[in-house]
Amino acid sequence: MIRVLRVAELGADAVVATLARPVAAVAPELRAAVAAIVDEVRRRGDAAVLEFTKRFDGVELEPEALRVGEPEWGRATLPPALGRALEEAARRIEAFHRHQLPRSWWVHDEHGALLGQHVTPLERVGCYVPGGTAAYPSTVLMNLIPARVAGVRELVVVSPPGPDGRLHPVVLAAARLAGATEAYRIGGAQAIAALAYGTAHVRPVDKIVGPGNIYVALAKRLVFGDVGIDGVAGPSEVVVVADRTAVGAHVAADLLAQAEHDPLARAVCLTDDPPLGAAVAAAVAAQCRALPRATIAEAAIRDHGAVVVTRDLAEAVALANRLAPEHLELAVADPLAWLPAVRHAGAIFLGAHTPEVVGDYLAGPNHVLPTGGTARFASGLSVEAFVKRSSLIHYTPAALAAAWPHLRVLAEAEGLQGHAAAARVRMEPSRTGGDT
Repeated sequence: MIRVLRVAELGADAVVATLARPVAAVAPELRAAVAAIVDEVRRRGDAAVLEFTKRFDGVELEPEALRVGEPEWGRATLPPALGRALEEAARRIEAFHRHQLPRSWWVHDEHGALLGQHVTPLERVGCYVPGGTAAYPSTVLMNLIPARVAGVRELVVVSPPGPDGRLHPVVLAAARLAGATEAYRIGGAQAIAALAYGTAHVRPVDKIVGPGNIYVALAKRLVFGDVGIDGVAGPSEVVVVADRTAVGAHVAADLLAQAEHDPLARAVCLTDDPPLGAAVAAAVAAQCRALPRATIAEAAIRDHGAVVVTRDLAEAVALANRLAPEHLELAVADPLAWLPAVRHAGAIFLGAHTPEVVGDYLAGPNHVLPTGGTARFASGLSVEAFVKRSSLIHYTPAALAAAWPHLRVLAEAEGLQGHAAAARVRMEPSRTGGDT
């Protein structure tokens, strides 16, 4: 069911090539359809949003009903156990992200000039939450809590309405717990366009975060530049580096936890121990049959999964770096010893008792992570995604005088005499003074 590849036979390059996913091709017709939706919402506002909601979600709404009212918020009650679990998750997520808060700072250089950084939060952030028959409260917590910690004052949730025209109660409950100030029953590309450009009933936001289907992903790409986005997520990934101390059934369960997400999910075990590799392969086949989402998991394991037997553990970690996975588990005897060798991973899970699933829900670090190998240059969602940094510069007459010789030379080298003049005019005795 799952491929077993041996680096000693194939070579590292061939293994990486075998595991690489081809670039997803998006049909031009789909791109055109999403562009048309975004353009219609941009031009026609609420009228277009309502038409698309009726067409795609089968729900007919009045403009005033787009925004969730207080009665619906009040009905968003949860079973006690689920409520407690969400509260604990929210507590841990907030505690972790408070450590990420960037700070404003300034210093004086040797000439008395003040130089620094002024950090301010974004004003308004929109979070897309997939909806309909499914509910993803963890998505709400992971996207909104860092924004609230950053100081964002207006936190807006959009999600497709269910058949009854309402948002899923667990989504609303999580949104209230995370600090959402508004919620709208809008889904798909039309929701992204409404957040980006605004309508009569939806004010535009500064940044859009949250996952979604291909329509949502393409719409986020289209509006990027007019608003910020968190990124465009691809299929989920896990790479487990395991030595002989790992338990095959545990590794198999972690591979399947990702495989059940999507037929395109990638689940790979890298091990220097051939018996463990065989045990993982056997356990994957046995456990997969018992999953409710077995069909999805089987497709992902068959097409994008593998057990890779390496010549040693160093080679396993090197291969993991080349794959640059969203999730990396170090299921080895001494994970901290190998941590310095890890260069590319969205999140790193250390030790045999740290399955990736704790990061999905409860540990505290964000589960919005780079996929598709983009962990080579990208990081997970954090508080820093919701703030701006403005440079601070304050020069005294003495500091400007000290800088003038260099300013003149640099401006003249670029042929920008007006730049030089803007400093030179302040060097004239009659123009100095007053600013200390």
